[in-house]
Amino acid sequence: MARNIQSVERAAAMLRLLAGGERRLGLSDIASSLGLAKGTAHGILRTLQLEGFVEQDEPSGRYQLGAELLRLGTTYLDVHELRARALVWTDDLARSSGESVHLGVLHQQGVLIVHHVFRPDDSRQVLEIGAMQPLHSTALGKVLSAYDPVAHSEVTEADRKAFTDRTVCELEDFEHLLDVTRARGYAADVEETWEGVASIAAPIHDRRRMPVGAVGVTGAVERLARDGELRPELIAAVRDCARAVSRDLGAGRF
Repeated sequence: MARNIQSVERAAAMLRLLAGGERRLGLSDIASSLGLAKGTAHGILRTLQLEGFVEQDEPSGRYQLGAELLRLGTTYLDVHELRARALVWTDDLARSSGESVHLGVLHQQGVLIVHHVFRPDDSRQVLEIGAMQPLHSTALGKVLSAYDPVAHSEVTEADRKAFTDRTVCELEDFEHLLDVTRARGYAADVEETWEGVASIAAPIHDRRRMPVGAVGVTGAVERLARDGELRPELIAAVRDCARAVSRDLGAGRF
């Protein structure tokens, strides 16, 4: 029989310990509970911390579960299931808005496009499934950054490149944008990523109310905006689509 890897067993035991009982535990508590030397326990905790599975509270020095476990905890929701649940609603959104629709998820510090519905006209368009979009400038990315703690951590720690003179790069200004996004329930990108292009996006949640993706419309600024403001009927349509997909995933009403 293959032998178990002791360090992996100990790391798993630590995660289970942190998941139950007290929210935060000190090094001595963890070591004594698992029958480990402090040095051994500290080495494992440090590795888990570097991987994002454990976080250390600076004032107290105590440990708790990290945000990366949130990401792993939602992987039961396969991207194909998300796409399947969104098919009808994204088609409806494209028809009602007259614009292209994208469905995106967090992937490798960016937004991975997992579904794309063409704008319902005869114009030449390129399928963008599998394409990556930046987190900090696109509407899809800002929605994920606002609602997903893993995305938020990644976007705030990364370099935020200016794609146009409208791109918000400074951290304080960007955090304010995320606060606005959470308050109103959608994000916008008006020529922040591509000149002449605007987009509107809203979050999709699963049955545990966890963010699992974002859906949005993209088109020319002159079509999405009127008198310098995004068209309210488009904002409402995007939010309705996101809520419909969320309901189909068991999230209930938002």
